[in-house]
Amino acid sequence: MQGEGFPVLFLHGYMSSGDSFYYQTKFFLERGFKVIAPDFPGFGRSAPLDCPWSVGDYAEWTANLAKTLGIGSAHIIAHSFGGRVALKLLSQPNTFSKLVIVGGAGLVKPRSHRYMRRVKAYRAVKKFAPRFAERHFGSEEYRALPPVMRQSYKLIVNEDLRGCAALVKNKTLLVYGRRDAVTPASEEGQIFHSLIAGSRLAVEEGGHFLFCDRPEIFNDISYRFLTED
Repeated sequence: MQGEGFPVLFLHGYMSSGDSFYYQTKFFLERGFKVIAPDFPGFGRSAPLDCPWSVGDYAEWTANLAKTLGIGSAHIIAHSFGGRVALKLLSQPNTFSKLVIVGGAGLVKPRSHRYMRRVKAYRAVKKFAPRFAERHFGSEEYRALPPVMRQSYKLIVNEDLRGCAALVKNKTLLVYGRRDAVTPASEEGQIFHSLIAGSRLAVEEGGHFLFCDRPEIFNDISYRFLTED
């Protein structure tokens, strides 16, 4: 935690850490804000998980962290998986202020026939060759995870957060990169925009990591949103 002004809590993406918000923490510190960019449990410099965590577990951890630090009224800026946590957190009564989500995730989309065939093949192979199945099926991101994190990953990506989004009352800005192939603006962006009452949707030049690749764009639009009446 750095700075002395109004707090901004940064929630990072999966397989990332609070350091991913380097350009944002520097920007907001220079403008008189207090910045908090923690590493979620299991990521960055935090201790490994000893059991699988769901989105709800991460939201509860975040709420407890804010209470411990006395920043329950903070603005929240969240990326991708951090957006999942923010939606779960803010779907409950809360004292947080505004929310900015960039590249927000949280939809369970219809599975393609190709995907379902791979799932069926994985389950069949796992019965007689579990190690081979774990090494050759699933995304590269998934295969890189230790066993406990794999179970956590399954819990996270299989929870659809449309219901949580519809319960968010905080003023919300949704920012998506025009070239984001992970969480496209035409899918996640439009759907969350339709669900979060009064939210704004900004589609800017960039990809899934717009806030890192084009920090001047993201910082400007976020700052103007957070400081307006």
